Formats: sequence, structure tokens, C-alpha cells
Amino acid sequence: MNRRKLLQTATAAGIAGLGATFSRIAAAQGKSVRITLPSPGSAGSAWRPVIERLKLQTDPALQLQWVVADPGKMQTQLSAGTLDIGVFGAVGLATLANRGSDIELFGPALNNHGRWIVPADSPYKAPRDLIGKTIASTAETSETWQQARIAASLSGIDLKKDVKVIFGSPTANLALFERGDVDAIITLEPTATRLVGRGAREIARVADTWKQATGLTEDPILVGLAASRKWLDSNRETALKVVDLFKRVNGAIRQQPQVLTAISAEIGLKAEETRASALLAERLAPSYATRWDEQVFATIDKQIEVATRLGILERAPVAKIYRQL
Repeated sequence: MNRRKLLQTATAAGIAGLGATFSRIAAAQGKSVRITLPSPGSAGSAWRPVIERLKLQTDPALQLQWVVADPGKMQTQLSAGTLDIGVFGAVGLATLANRGSDIELFGPALNNHGRWIVPADSPYKAPRDLIGKTIASTAETSETWQQARIAASLSGIDLKKDVKVIFGSPTANLALFERGDVDAIITLEPTATRLVGRGAREIARVADTWKQATGLTEDPILVGLAASRKWLDSNRETALKVVDLFKRVNGAIRQQPQVLTAISAEIGLKAEETRASALLAERLAPSYATRWDEQVFATIDKQIEVATRLGILERAPVAKIYRQL
């Protein structure tokens, strides 16, 4: 081969190689996923640091773009396309479905980790002891409150009628609790563990109330991965990769729960909260859901059924709010 042909061949090979590289980059960029970034102080805030610490994201064709998402605006963000994947609970999503939303659940995120907490010197030992008393909880439309009410109703307690409830932000509720203005608080992790670390007492888990009433052995779903039907139909393979990643990160937390202590600062605990940090592995690990199957779907259906009976929902959605990819 003469020098001219050799140069032509080398140039062609270089261009082809460069083209292949650009194609791979374009393919990877085309599969970038804008996914909700839960703020510190929520169980979901563990996802990003655990994925990075344990190097669980190894697929170059899947790029996660974490987006700060306000739960109150998540539907708008998903509908507007500024967010591809968020998280929703059954009751909240059923409410939106009845208004015409096309958002669907498609994978596991968090199991219910709501807790009933009372002061250290409280005489109350169970939610039933609080009938006629005052408690604080997150907004009446929040999944935390709605699922606590559903679970309590299955054990014969109507939180709408049997207790006085003050609804407020987590920060406001903590202030009420610490001032002694309420007899108990219903809150999520890691806030519950922070309170227990300071000496408060836990008298019930919402998940345990659910299991005792239904006979099921698994903690019920609190929120699942959610996206618009249009996005899921157009990005099924990418969605499957995300589901696989979340099963792996949640499974890793459950198998190596001590990783939660290692990232305690990143999920909202302060350096001096050493007792709470030490409790994270035991208390938070069950919050991370790994299943997405018929049993989970039956739980979602049951949550919607009871919410409809209680009047939380006007009616059950016509179509299922979840899918198996």
C-alpha cells in the first residue's frame, strides 16, 4: 500500500472512530433522565449518596440528572416535562387520576415509614390511648397523613373524628411537639429517629398497624416511582433501567444498612446527633422498597378502596394507576 492510500485509510478509520464516539455520546445524552431529588430530612435523600458511594450506577447509557422537586409541584413538573420521574403515593395519585392526570406508578421507591411519637414522659402507649387528645401531622392532603388515617381506620380508629389534629409543615409540627402543645406527632423518617435519639418514645408504626389489620407480612408502599404515560410509552427501556437501579440501591441499603450511618449528614442529621445516627441502620432500612409485583399492586388497590370508603377519595379511578413494565 503506498503512502497516499495509507493516509486515506488512516483518515477514514479515524473519522469512523470519531463518528462512533460521537454516536455513543449522543446515545448516552439522549437517555439522560431528570429524576426527583428529595431534600435532606427525607428517607429518599439517601438514594443519591448511596448510589455514588457504592458505585451502583454503572450503565453509561443511563445518566441521572437529579432535579429538586417540590412535592406540591411534582405533577406540574412531570406534565411540563421539566421532570421525567417523580414519586407518588397511591391516594395522591388516585386523586390526580380522577382529575384526568396520566401519571402512573411503575416501580418501587419507599415503604410506609410513618411513626407515632410521644414525649418521653407521656403516659400514652398506643394510638388508641390518644382518642380525644391532640396530635400534629403533615398536611391533610399528604400521603403521610392519608395513609396513617387509612391504617388507623382498619384498626377501628377514625382519626378524622376521634382525635384533634393540627396540620402543618414538618418544622412547625416539631416546634409544637417540643413545646408540649400536642400529645403526639405522626412523622416520617429520619425525623422520627432524630426525636427518638433525643429521648422521645415511639408508640406505633403505621406499617405495623396496616399489617396487623390486613394480615399481610410486608410493609405497605408509601410512594413509588412515577412518570407520565406518554413518557413511559416512549422510554420503556430507560424506565426499566431506572427500576433496576432503584431495586439495587434499595436492596443495598437493606443488606448494608450501616451505610445510612455513613451518610447521616447527607440525609439531614447533625454531627452531634450520634445516638440518632447509630439508630438509622435498624430503623430506616425497612423503608426502602425492593418489590414491584402483584402483592404491591394489591396493597395499592386496598389503599384506594379504603380511602374511597372513608371519603378521602370521591371515587376509585376507572383505570389502574400502576403498571408493570
